[in-house]
Amino acid sequence: MKSPEEIRQIALRTLKEEALAIENLTHLVDGDFIKCVELIYQSEGRVIVTGIGKSANIAAKLVSTLNSTGTQAIFMHAADAIHGDLGMIGKDDIILCLSKSGNTPEIKVLAPFLKLMGNVLIAMVGNRESYLAKEADYIIDTTVEREACPNNLAPTSSTTAQLAMGDALATALLECRGFTAGDFARYHPGGALGKKLYLRVSDVYIYNEKPEVKPDDDIKTVILEISSKRLGVAAVIEAEKIAGIITDGDLRRMLHTHDSFVNLKARDVMSANPKTIAQDAMVSDALDIMRANNITQLLVVNNGSYAGVIHLHDILKEGII
Repeated sequence: MKSPEEIRQIALRTLKEEALAIENLTHLVDGDFIKCVELIYQSEGRVIVTGIGKSANIAAKLVSTLNSTGTQAIFMHAADAIHGDLGMIGKDDIILCLSKSGNTPEIKVLAPFLKLMGNVLIAMVGNRESYLAKEADYIIDTTVEREACPNNLAPTSSTTAQLAMGDALATALLECRGFTAGDFARYHPGGALGKKLYLRVSDVYIYNEKPEVKPDDDIKTVILEISSKRLGVAAVIEAEKIAGIITDGDLRRMLHTHDSFVNLKARDVMSANPKTIAQDAMVSDALDIMRANNITQLLVVNNGSYAGVIHLHDILKEGII
């Protein structure tokens, strides 16, 4: 067993070697890379991404990234491709094949069939002299000097290079398409990022109670209202308008500033001009207001009238932080 310090040094060495591999890719972004971006951007078909072994795992991840950023893509495992999956390829599709060596048996069988079908073949390959590179129409070079593995065998730096170059390709396409935050939200409606971009206050606060009191209500009424509605707050409503707000904090401050509560009314302890938010505002905007003012609730308004309360816990429950 290695000592703690030896383990730390192994980790640092691996990270440094993989970081160097990515840095060296900056010298390999050439005319072929640019042409590939242009071809995919202009294509009416999809990008069929394929590979074998660890390269297949990277290919599958790249497909997810492309699809989530506006470029239609499908994963096709190289071994399955030569056993029937070639049928998924359409005439306008572009093939992107990932391989470190470019000489694996499956790739040698697959490449000629891809060429025979007449589709553009892009090789993301770590060996420009390989069979795949010579068969391809364009090469995206992901050559690495060595693997981070001490035996220079396990795919480490090479798969990291493929991952990074795939991200570079997807990002270039994303920006060419003018892909916006709104587009991203449309493709990610179930995730926290998507919710942050589309979830509105009206989608959240409607499930809460609507605590409210009148300015002349006594303190007992106020406490019972706040306690029963379980939001730690009550709006003070006068003539159908928000006159103020009473929070748990206001009640605690009342205990310090008053010896007797018998004659106190809601208007005596409320905070005037409370922070509010429109019901059609974004939940992310509500969170920004809470953070900026160090508060946990906001009164929700609809056309200027009190509509309810949105609480910090409601937002956190949706996974927005």
